[in-house]
Formats: sequence, structure tokens, C-alpha cells
Amino acid sequence: MSRRRWGRLLVAVLGLVALYAAVPRPPLREGLGFSQAVFDREGRLLRLTLSPDEKYRLWVPLERIPASLVEATLLHEDQHFRAHPGVNPVAVGRAIWSTYVAGGRRMGGSTLTMQLARIRYGLQSRTVGGKLWQMVKALQLECTYSKDELLEAYLNLAPYGRNVEGVGAASLVYFGRGVERLSLGEVLTLAVIPQSPARRDPGRDTGALTEARLRLFDRWRVSHPEDAERRALLSQPLPVRRPEELPFLAPHFVEGVLRRGPAGAGVTSTLELGAQRLVERHVRQYVERRRGVGIRNAAALVVDWRTLEVRAAVGSADFFDEGIDGQVDGTRAKRSPGSALKPFIYGLAFDQGLVHPRTMLKDSPLGFRGYDPENFDGEFVGPVAAEEALVKSRNVPAVALAGQLRPPGLLGLLRQAGVTRLRDESYYGLSLALGSAEVTMVELVELYAMLANGGVLRPLRLEAEAPRDDGVRLLSAEASFLVLEALEKSPRPAQSFRGELARDTVPVAWKTGTSTGFRDAWSVGVVGPYVVAVWVGNFDGQSNPAFVGQTAAAPLMFELVDSLRAREPDVRRVRRTPPEGVSHVHVCAVSGGIPGPHCPRQVRTGFIPGTSPIRPCDVHREVWVDARTGLRACGPGPFVSARVYEFWPSDLLRLFQKAGVPRKTPPPEATDCGLELSASGGLPPRITTPEEGVDYNLRASSVAPQTVPLSAVTDADVRRVFWFVDEQLVGTSSRGESLAWTARPGTYVVRAVDDRGRSDARTMRVRLVR
Repeated sequence: MSRRRWGRLLVAVLGLVALYAAVPRPPLREGLGFSQAVFDREGRLLRLTLSPDEKYRLWVPLERIPASLVEATLLHEDQHFRAHPGVNPVAVGRAIWSTYVAGGRRMGGSTLTMQLARIRYGLQSRTVGGKLWQMVKALQLECTYSKDELLEAYLNLAPYGRNVEGVGAASLVYFGRGVERLSLGEVLTLAVIPQSPARRDPGRDTGALTEARLRLFDRWRVSHPEDAERRALLSQPLPVRRPEELPFLAPHFVEGVLRRGPAGAGVTSTLELGAQRLVERHVRQYVERRRGVGIRNAAALVVDWRTLEVRAAVGSADFFDEGIDGQVDGTRAKRSPGSALKPFIYGLAFDQGLVHPRTMLKDSPLGFRGYDPENFDGEFVGPVAAEEALVKSRNVPAVALAGQLRPPGLLGLLRQAGVTRLRDESYYGLSLALGSAEVTMVELVELYAMLANGGVLRPLRLEAEAPRDDGVRLLSAEASFLVLEALEKSPRPAQSFRGELARDTVPVAWKTGTSTGFRDAWSVGVVGPYVVAVWVGNFDGQSNPAFVGQTAAAPLMFELVDSLRAREPDVRRVRRTPPEGVSHVHVCAVSGGIPGPHCPRQVRTGFIPGTSPIRPCDVHREVWVDARTGLRACGPGPFVSARVYEFWPSDLLRLFQKAGVPRKTPPPEATDCGLELSASGGLPPRITTPEEGVDYNLRASSVAPQTVPLSAVTDADVRRVFWFVDEQLVGTSSRGESLAWTARPGTYVVRAVDDRGRSDARTMRVRLVR
């Protein structure tokens, strides 16, 4: 062959080599299925799953595998791994001589690369042809991958007994710890298993494994004489765990992590195993104690609101109990939260300047476009401070406030928070304030953590290395603080569990919720750095009168709070401080307004300057009273003195009278006072029926007269109300009473004028229906 042809051939060969080198090399793990390992925050194994082909197989990068394990494996399997090209001629020759010439014991002569080729490509190497093909594949691997890549693949794919493959899975299965934390004895044990995984099965060691480990140790101590004294210890069988003894901990939480994590990786979660076991124990024991009242299931969640890390999560009282659908994760199930949503109504109201914590709200019968909310106890308490209405979970004030919120309102806040499966506002109406939308415990805890984080909402974190989310602001820091400050005033419920720390001064800002029909009982609290949430109910939606937040969920929540305070120093150290935008001012204790000269008692309240409402107290008013007649005088004069009275609206005054609470109401006015003077002060009437935006229907089939009640709330100095329909007087009613007007189809303007000349008007539509 000519020199020119040799040159062309050489160029072609070099070109093929360059082309081969340029072709992307698929990772040696490509196409393989792997297990997933989930650890708690301290590195304790929670669960190791099987791969799709029913193996325990994890991929651990070479840099995470201890150098001692690499050294021991090469010492035992292939001392010349770094020097040979994939096939060791000396080892192959020695194997041929021993097996086929000298008639000795069978020797393989396989290098570590040859073993990797057999494992990775499923080769049969017991025949001469199979062995030759194994060598070819080993040479191909050496041409394609670096020595470190080959070594990493071998250590992650080698057999380690039963269905365990790779050092990552083997260290977890047999020794219960990550490969980085193996002792010398455990390192030497793993190094000798792949050569004979069936005979040297750590779970059934009959002596072969210990003998092989000692033989390797004798070679090891040549280069590590400092370990010589360990031989006696290594001669004893090591304590190992069998695959069937692998842990299955925090099942619902781990399922959530597995849905997010990539296969083949070990995931360090945020869960703290000690806290998890504590919460599981309390939930299980609480359900057992309360089984007599029909409580069979509960869920709980503990989250560090500073980092949004989940520290404990219990999805049901018993994961394996089919009778309670135990495998359903109660922390992610959609349920009705009841009154647990009320704090966010008040937070929005604080931010929109509608109220401050001591603003007086009305807890009285009210109608909202055909919706007539009632309180849980069926009673009305009259005037109540906003923070007290929140703490006592009064429904009417919450619904009234929700109706006054500017868009986007409560529904908009829930949407911004990422609450899923919400319907249109027309579906909920004002009942949303009482928890008619469904949320998960995760979503609810994120909302309460938002309050602790100054109004910024971020998602919960399940993995320690998950990136931090910047979050979205839903409320101001000032409004969030005022809500939690109010919730801290809620008295602790009576409960059977009372630890020493139950008397501690660590505040708990907490709220309960009870769904309509008694299907769900909730309690959520912020204590120290934690948000603690509890749900009690049935996953099938079966109702139970015992499912009341205050009595069914709150006691369990406080058991968890007390136990956390006992074991976590941070619970007592972490305290919230008012943001710069919060001031504390004094207001009238009765009205919540700016104290006037006649206010007998003042209280301190949180206040957001420039936002919170500034209204003077209008309950305590000074009037002139004639001592001779006892009537209100038109002005100062003989026998006339100034006296202070409480001017309550008629609806609240009626509630006081019903409750037997005497109020110092103003006397009637003298008849000689002019109307202009009397109409210049006080509050005008407010029509309550007909309701704004509500159509009233008349039945065409009815022969009896059909009426619409006309009623209004009036000031305390009113005795009578005059009713006009389209400027025609249709009748009068006493204060606090209604007038039955015989209705006719049409659209009308209804006007109420009190006996002091003040008025209110409303449009009413009456329809004839068949």
C-alpha cells in the first residue's frame, strides 16, 4: 500500500475517532429506573421506595461516596483499575490458566469495567463467547467514558444482595444511614458483597460475609496500619437491617415530597422526626379518648412560619385504617373552614379603614339581599367591639363587614393566595364570610403564616433545599399584626390535657371554625415560630354534632401547643413586635370613637394612622333637661340642667331590653321645641326592610291581602316613624316596630321619616308571580 493511501487511511481513522468523540455520550444511568429516598431534616430515613423494576437503587454522585469505600472496593475488585484500558491481560491470563489449564477453581478475571459492562448491558459472561463480548463492551466503555464516570456507575449499579443495587441504597437498607456516614466496618462490608451477593447477603450472614470482610481488612491494614487494632471488632457480625425492615414514616408527608422529587435522588425534607412522632402520638391518643362522641379521625400540621418549612404533618389518625379512609391526606383535602376565614375579613377591613379593633359593630338581626345570617348560638349581643366580634366569632358583624369591603374583597384575597377550585362570587355571596368556600389545611396554614409574616404569603416548603419564594403581599404588616393581637385575646378552651407549660405566658393567637352541618371542626393557632392547625371530621362528609371547632379541634391543638412549648425553646423566645405603622391610642370603651368630654371610660386600642377610621363618640350626648317636667328642653334656662345620656339605635336598644340590661335612654323632647332644632343633630333612620336589591313577590293565586314589612333602625330619641310610599303617607310605626304595607305590583320609592324630621329612602320592586 502506497504512502499516500496509508495517509488517507490514517486521516479517515482520525476523523472517525474525532467524530466518535464529538458524539454526545448518554449518561450511564440513562434508561434505568431508580428509587427515591426521603430523609428528615436531620438526615434520618423516612422512606426508601422501590424502582419501577422492583429494585432498591439510588444514584449517588462519586464526590459524595467516601474515599475509603472507593479505595476498599478497588482493593478488593480491581487494584489496577486506573491503569488498564478496560481489560487486564494479566488477570485474564491468570483466569484462563486456573480455569482451563491447571484445572483449579474457576476464576473470572473480570475488571471493574468488565463487571460494569455485564451489569449495564445484561451480558451472559459464563461462556467463552460471552466473556469475549464482555471484553469488547468494556473496551467500548473505556473509550467513551472517563475512569471516574465508570467508577461512579459501578458503585451505583453493583449488586449488594437481594434486590439491592448500588452503595447508596445498600447503606440505607442495611445500615440505616447515608453512604457519607459509614464506618470502616460498614465500608469493608459493602466492598466485598458484589463479588458474591447471594452468599454474602448481610441479612443472612452465615459467616461468609464476615470472613470476606476480615480478608479484605488484612489487605487494608497494610496501607492503613493505624486501623490494625480494629480487627477484633470487625470479626464480629455487624448489626444490619433487612429490606423488609425499612422505615415507613410520616406517610402522607412523604407522599407529598415524592410527588415533587426526581427519581434516583435522596431528598432531605423539612420534617423533624421528633416533632412528627409527637404530633402522631397526640392525634392517635386524642381520637381514642374522644371515640365515645364519634370522633374517629383528625389531621394536624405544624409549620415554622419564618421559613414556611413543614415540621410535622399528620394526614389522618391511622394511615392503614380503611374504615376511616386513612390513606386520604387530610392536610390536602378540600373542606369547609367555617369561621376560620374570619380573621382575613377583619384584616382587609383594617387595611381599608373600615374599622379599628375597638370600633363598635352591630350584632343584631340584619338582612343582606335576602341573606339573613345568624350566630352560632342563635342569639344577638348588640354592640360589640370588632376585636371581640372576631374572638367570639360573631357571624353577623363578620358578614356585615364582608359586605362593606371594596374589591377584590375576601374572595379576591383567597384567589391571590392561590386557593384552588374557587367559584364565582355570585355562587358564594356573603356566605363566604362564614366559610362556604372549601380550602385545604395547607392553604389555610399558608394564610395564617401570612399574618405572622406581616401580610406576605409564601407557599409551604417540604424540601430543605427548595428555593425561597419571594411571596405576594395580601395585607399590610399593620393589619396583620392587629389581627393576631386580637386573636391572642381569645381565652384558652377547657381541656383535659394540662401540662406544666399550659400556665405559661406565651401568647397563642388562635381561631376555630365549624362548617355548616357539623362536618368539619378546625382550630388554627400561631404560637412562637409555629403555625399549628388541627382538623377533626370524616373524609366521607358525615356530620356529627360533636364536630365543633371550640370543643372538638381546639383541645387537640392546645395539646400540641403545650408539647411544642415543652420541647422547643424557640416557642418562648420568638415574640412579635408591632410594626412601625401601628400606634396605640385611647378610645371610648362604649362606642370605639374618639373620646368626647362625656365619655365615662376609655380603653387602649391598636390604630393605623392615616388608615383607621377617626369618628367621634356619638353614643354619649349631652342634652338639656327640665327638672320640672323631666322632658328635654330646647336650651338652657331656669330649672334646666345638662345631663349625659346614651343614644343607642333602636335595634340595639331592643336587644338590651331583651337581655334585661338597663340603658340610660334620653327623655322625650318638649313639644315647644322646633323641628329644625331637633333635626339638626342625631342619627337619621336606616331602612332595613325593604332590603336593597331584593325583589318582593306577590302570588297571583292568593285572595288574601299580601303585605311587605316596612322597618327601620332609628336613633334613641325617636318615638315614631312615618312611612311614605311614592310621597303618600301609608302609616306610622313605633320605635323598633315595623309597619305592614299592603303591597301592589310596581316599583316604588319608600321613605322613612322619624319624628325629629330625619329621613332615609329606598327603592322597592314588587312583582306579581303565578
